[in-house]
Amino acid sequence: MSKKPQSGPLPPAKAIKQPTAARKPKARSGVVVNTPLRETKELPATSANHPDLQLQTETMEVHHHPNVEKKNFKEYLLEGLMIFLAVTMGFFAESLRENISEHQRSKEFAASMYVDLKEDTASLAKYITRVKFAANNVDTLMQLLSANDAEHIPSGKLYWYGLFGGIPSTFVPHDATLLEMKSSGSLRFFSKSYVNRMVAGYDQLLQVFKTNDEHQQGIYNEVRKSRSLLFNFKYNEAANAVTQQIYVKYRRSLIDSFMKTNPPLLSYDKVLFNQYIEAVRSRFLKNQVAGADTLKNHAIALIATLKKEFGVENE
Repeated sequence: MSKKPQSGPLPPAKAIKQPTAARKPKARSGVVVNTPLRETKELPATSANHPDLQLQTETMEVHHHPNVEKKNFKEYLLEGLMIFLAVTMGFFAESLRENISEHQRSKEFAASMYVDLKEDTASLAKYITRVKFAANNVDTLMQLLSANDAEHIPSGKLYWYGLFGGIPSTFVPHDATLLEMKSSGSLRFFSKSYVNRMVAGYDQLLQVFKTNDEHQQGIYNEVRKSRSLLFNFKYNEAANAVTQQIYVKYRRSLIDSFMKTNPPLLSYDKVLFNQYIEAVRSRFLKNQVAGADTLKNHAIALIATLKKEFGVENE
């Protein structure tokens, strides 16, 4: 006989575990979490897990304010004085360097100008000798023509004395150093005022002489034209050859020998002779000699000054 099942409450059924869905962990700020789809347990952010936090903490810990000793007034004054002395010494050192450099430059300019002036004085000496000789011969020609007509004067004398009205009278100065100093403002290197005044005086005389020389060029051309109407050029060349010889060594016998040849003139016309004499007089040869002599004397004085102040000597 089968047993009947007992009636009464049934025992509670066992709860069946359902697989839980994988939960995605929440991302913390600044931390990237990359985990598999399974349940994980988040760990608290500690210095052991995050070295950056530990470094930041350690770095922040060293920021502290040191105890600074307060300076008194004397210490501030001493520091200011030291800075002032350092700046002052630097200024003096720079000034000394510039003075040494300028002194050296002044000696170089003085030596160069000294050489130029020596060449100028030599050139001026030749210029004065030749123009003075020409002026004296022109005076003799005017005396001859004042006393007699041209046809009554030996033609050799007319050729010789008439030659010098057309003598070149150009002086080319050696002024390269002076021009360089003027253009670059280097005259200030000559610190003594009287030296500057002497240089300026020589420059002024030189400019006046150049101006007169340029003015004389036009008159010189007119003289040559007037002379060409009276004297044959080939006999003028013969007279000029004698002139070059006596410039080297003066010999009166060469002059007398030429005069005795009595070469023929192209014309004895009084009007033409008068035009020639007036053109020659307009050259003012004696004034040119006086101006050149003044310039030469000033150059000699400036040479002596440069030698005294800068110790320059003959090359």
